[in-house]
Amino acid sequence: MSELPATPLLDKVAFPADLRALAPSDLRQLAAELRAETISAVSVTGGHLGAGLGVVELTVALHYVFNTPDDRLIWDVGHQCYPHKILTGRRDRIRTLRQGGGLSGFTKRSESEYDPFGAAHSSTSISAALGFAVANKISGSPDKAIAVIGDGAMSAGMAYEAMNNAEQAGNRLVVILNDNDMSIAPPVGGLSAYLSRIVSSREFLGLRELAKRLARKLPRPLHQAARKTDEFARGMAMGGTLFEELGFYYVGPVDGHNLDQLIPVLENVRDAEQGPILVHVVTQKGKGYGPAEAAADKYHGVQKFDVITGTQAKAPPGPPSYTNVFAKALIDEATRDPKVCAITAAMPSGTGLDKFAQTFPERSFDVGIAEQHAVTFAAGLAAQGMRPFCAIYSTFLQRAYDQVVHDVAIQNLPVRFAIDRAGLVGADGSTHAGAFDVTYLASLPNMVVMAAADEAELVHMVHTCALHDSSPIAVRYPRGNGTGIALPETPRQLEIGKGRTIRQGKKVAILSLGTRLEEALKAADQLDAMGLSTTVADLRFAKPLDEELIRKLLTSHEVAVTIEENSVGGLGAHVLTYASDAGLIDAGLKLRTLRLPDIFQEHEKPEKQYDEAGLNAPNIVETVLKALRHNSAGVSHGASA
Repeated sequence: MSELPATPLLDKVAFPADLRALAPSDLRQLAAELRAETISAVSVTGGHLGAGLGVVELTVALHYVFNTPDDRLIWDVGHQCYPHKILTGRRDRIRTLRQGGGLSGFTKRSESEYDPFGAAHSSTSISAALGFAVANKISGSPDKAIAVIGDGAMSAGMAYEAMNNAEQAGNRLVVILNDNDMSIAPPVGGLSAYLSRIVSSREFLGLRELAKRLARKLPRPLHQAARKTDEFARGMAMGGTLFEELGFYYVGPVDGHNLDQLIPVLENVRDAEQGPILVHVVTQKGKGYGPAEAAADKYHGVQKFDVITGTQAKAPPGPPSYTNVFAKALIDEATRDPKVCAITAAMPSGTGLDKFAQTFPERSFDVGIAEQHAVTFAAGLAAQGMRPFCAIYSTFLQRAYDQVVHDVAIQNLPVRFAIDRAGLVGADGSTHAGAFDVTYLASLPNMVVMAAADEAELVHMVHTCALHDSSPIAVRYPRGNGTGIALPETPRQLEIGKGRTIRQGKKVAILSLGTRLEEALKAADQLDAMGLSTTVADLRFAKPLDEELIRKLLTSHEVAVTIEENSVGGLGAHVLTYASDAGLIDAGLKLRTLRLPDIFQEHEKPEKQYDEAGLNAPNIVETVLKALRHNSAGVSHGASA
């Protein structure tokens, strides 16, 4: 009789405590099962795949060696965390990743005690881990804080700011540098692995600390010479001089897929009395899945796919995406004008600037995950007479707000901001929603803020940006496909601060900013069918406002409604402020504003998100009808936000 197949090890591991009960010899099999489960889950949900596959063995080793969740494990960027979620009590929900009501695609504090800190934007982990470690030090707790930073996150200055202040945490802080593109060190060999194990051992650390103490008793010139000799020798062998200068004890490189190497090194680091310690782990993005390993992007972000072939599900043919429309329009502008150049912060394909770089490599700049530098770099280019386009996701531009204010707006430099992913973004959820850019940009003196209602308008607005040399200017546009409208053969320069009337009515006015225009027109159809003649205007500009058009609409219609894909403080607030300053509210103005709700909306399909936000046609109609009922009931008129 044949033996029944053994129960998969992964079925025995619901939480890290179960993992720590396994024999070390079982961990390789567990890692293989964890990799297969990750691939299977993401094939169903889509999401970030390559980064997670690269840290499977590292995830197993960290939970095996450290006492999570008491030891705080922070993943940076958080999209590496899918294997971690499977091992921390969420395997039964892993196929709900990025789905409405399901697991987040990033770490999330409210989701699990094993997610001590949310990290959907990059390069925050060392600062946060330092906070945990110092809090433990103050309270006398021996627990560790472990920051796993990689997938480009070390290109941001914030990581080094944190490291420069980390020495005070002592041995409670461990940083794992996940080097998954060989950008720092050459391939790991047997000698470097052996050295890493030796230099992380308690004996070596103890001897080294003793040598340091003895060296301090030497005359200063000899002490300095001894210190430099030690740093030089370790830098020659392992490349750790930079991290040593920042106050870390450097260990590595270590093969991040070899558990026989990883676990002894991590155990030594865990038990070390010196610190903080940085462990340089080299991994392969997409490891263990052939299609990912062969792909140029290592399957960084994927649609649902066939596990056997790796073939990703394709969306049905449709209009071009706003990102692609922007990229083509910018290439056209650069073809006409040699002063046009483009900057992105580690998102060349996400912003479409990879296409620009293919055509104009000498005028294309990817500065890494360094949005602050990107903005000030663009300011310098503008000050020297170039016409820079700074293409950054709305949510990431938040990280450079001081530079937008201090280096661009105050100096009135004509930096062009191309703001992708404006509005809600679906599966990426609240951390990536572009909900605030109108609010934080339109409040600035000198700033011009536009929002494209469709892809043809985006072409005109890119052209307008290119020709606008008198102040900073921004154009925002959403994620996803356009409306299918024909693109103009020749772009037109828009008059700054002037909107357009799309359809004319008499009783109701809808003032739209951005791509809610389509819903505004649907609402107008429904209102007209009810006998409520409706005007629809595309304001185009959140700043400067088209005050002439707004005054005309507010004084000639019984009800006016503004609508925008932005938080409170945006277009609606500016229109209300103008109405107040112009004395229109005293005249009995009936104005309502529709905007994103004052919450962080969870991940969901975009159409459902906008429905939940109250920004679809039925919500516009309901708002108008309520305002009319409010008026007919004899209640005094007034503006409402």
